[in-house]
Order: sequence, then C-alpha cells, then structure tokens
Amino acid sequence: MPSTDRLPSPRALTRGRRPRAIALCVSNLLPLAGVVALGWSATALVSLYWFELGIASFWAVVRALFAGRPSEIDPNALIVGPLAARRAALPVPGTQLRIRLSTLLVLPIVVPVLAAVWLVAGTVTVGVAVDGGLAPAKLDSVALAALAIFTTEGATTLVDYIYNGEYREHNAQTAIQGVFVRGGAVFVGGLFAVTLIGASTVGTDAELSAVDPGAVGLPLLVGIVGVKFAFDLAGLYRDRLAAVDESSSLEIGWAYDPPAAENPVAEPLSNADRRIRPTLRGRLLGGLANAPRHPGIAYIGVLCLLVALLFSIGGVWPVVALLLTASVALPALLLSLDYWFRYGTVEYRVGDGGLVAYDRLFDAALWRVEAWDETDLRVERDRLDARLGTATVAIELRDREIEVPRLADPEPVCSVFDRRAERPDD
Repeated sequence: MPSTDRLPSPRALTRGRRPRAIALCVSNLLPLAGVVALGWSATALVSLYWFELGIASFWAVVRALFAGRPSEIDPNALIVGPLAARRAALPVPGTQLRIRLSTLLVLPIVVPVLAAVWLVAGTVTVGVAVDGGLAPAKLDSVALAALAIFTTEGATTLVDYIYNGEYREHNAQTAIQGVFVRGGAVFVGGLFAVTLIGASTVGTDAELSAVDPGAVGLPLLVGIVGVKFAFDLAGLYRDRLAAVDESSSLEIGWAYDPPAAENPVAEPLSNADRRIRPTLRGRLLGGLANAPRHPGIAYIGVLCLLVALLFSIGGVWPVVALLLTASVALPALLLSLDYWFRYGTVEYRVGDGGLVAYDRLFDAALWRVEAWDETDLRVERDRLDARLGTATVAIELRDREIEVPRLADPEPVCSVFDRRAERPDD
C-alpha cells in the first residue's frame, strides 16, 4: 500500500476526495432522478434516504473495524481500560490491515447505537410517510437506487479509505462520525422534503401518504436535494472545517485528532536476568483493595439488593439468598478481573538501565522507563501490602504515574533509578 508517512499534498487530497465526491453525487442525484423521471411518491423519496443511512452505517462499521489508530478509552475504566491499553491486534492476511483490540471493545457499543439511529430515523421518516406500502414498480426502482448507493459507498471505502491508506488517520470513533452527519441529513432531507412538498400541494392537514412530490416542480426538489447535499459536503471537507476550528477561539468540535498509534518498545529486554512479578496473593486480592478507585461498581451491588428486596416481599427466599450473594460476589469478581488484566499477566524486566513492563498474555511490551525518565520515586504500603508483606513502587513521570504493585521485594525496581526512593519509614 502507498506510504502515508508524509503529509499529503493538496493535489493528493483533491484526488483522494474524488471517489467520495462521486459517491455523494450519486446518492443525492438518484432521489432527484427518481422523482422527476419515475414519478416517485414522498414514501419512495424518504425510503431511499432511510436505506442510504443504513448503507452508510454498514460501511462505517467496516471502516471502524480496520481503523489504524487506537480507540480513545479511559484507562481507568473497569476491565475495558486495561484491555484497551494492550497493543494486541489481529492481522488481516495478505494486507497491512490490523484489527485492534481497542476497536473490538468499542464496536459492541457502536453497532447498537448506529442500529438505534437507523431505526429511529426510519420511524420518524418512513414510518410517518408510509401508508399501504410502495407499489411494486416503485419498490423495484428504489431497490435499484439503494444498490447503486451501496456499490458507490463500498467502492469509496475500499479505494479511498483502505487502498489509499486513509484508515491510518482514523480510530473507531472518528470512522463513524460521518454517519451521524448523514443521519442529520436524513432527518432534514426527509422530513423537510415531506413537509414542504405537502404544504405546496395538498396542504398541511392532509395525510403524508397523499403527497405527490412530482407535482411541485423541479426548483423545490433541487432545493431539497441541495439541503441534504450541504450536509454531505460538510463531512467531505471536514479537514477544512477542522482548520477553521483550530484557528478560532471557539471549540466547534471538528478539530478532534484521534490518539496516535503507539510505537513498539525498541528494546523489551528479552535477555534480562531479573524478572519480577507481583506475588500471587497480591494478584488475587489486589482488586478488592482497588475498590475505592471504581466507586461505580457499588451500583451493581445496590441493584442486586433492590431486586432481592422485591423478591423478599413475595417470600421467594432462595432467589433472595442468590441475589444477596451476587451483590457481594459480582462486584468482587469484576474488580478481580480488572486487577488481573492490569497487573496479573505483566512481568517487569530489570536491566540495561531501564524497566520494561511485558504482557505475557499478548506477548508484547507495554512500556519502557529509562533510568533518567522519572521525576519522583516512592515505595508505598497500604493495608493490604502490610498484611501480605509486600510493597508498591510508584514511578512518577512527566505525563503520568506508573505503579508496580504488590512486590515481595521492591529493591530490584528501585535499583534501576539513580534517585533514592521515598519510603514509608522516611
């Protein structure tokens, strides 16, 4: 695939937009041709708009799946936070594409949201306009138009997004942003079309299914298509809107830049003699000590208690006992899984003037700290450390703080740095 290391030239940007511009022209001229040449009704018009939104949602999910940048997920989030920090990715055979683990964590949320947007748009537009369905001839023409839109959208995704390497500049969130712009276009284009055409032909009190958009003439239809086309152009030239956003004092939201892809650790200390892991008891019990960092987990226990209270009114005591157990066991299990993903599968390699955290589960280095990178170094002991006879090393960097928890002996980690570690006894 072509390299994207250098910034694209204006000519390259123009050439890269051509497939998308063609796709937008096709998707916006087909409704106009259907109304003028085939005599489509308002139902056929908004139905094609609705199908177009579903097609755009499908290809947006495809783009999100192969996005080249990591998804932006709160690293402190329960379970998904430590998983998103992993650099694991599934390679697509025969290509340079990779499916990131952070993307797979986002898609279970993205897909239902897009499906809900599509269903709501269909209820508000097609559901209002449809009365008795479409005639077979008009249904066939709408299906052919939808197939043409599907083909042009697919070609745009394969050529512009994947082959030309645009996927390297997106993560899962930015890959689907355009769908919500298209959703707004469907609402504005569909409802605006039906409302204006109805007001111009049969009046405001008539049923929308009786509206004949072919009776209003070409000027109004061009205006309706132009409104929707303006939404699509806003998504096409989003980079120029982002430049306006960056140069102004107002934060419009166009200038969002997804997190850059992580560079692999240059030297993961594969031959390091000293490899340290938290103690087994620390890995098993550390999640319970982290409960104050995840206060939202208490809502699960409270929900179980409320449901148990309802069953206690009916005297279903076995279910009450099960829910009471779940109110304690379920939060504890989630906290333990979160802690295990954060620290249980990680070993710390000491040597060569650096400290490397290596993920044994995904067989990849997570980070490396050099001996001169730290701005503060502390050895801490909480109540669990005091009971287990362990210690936690806190390494403060310029942009974040790293913890190496539940170590039987913190000295090997502290010895990496020239700074003397602050200790509880001090």
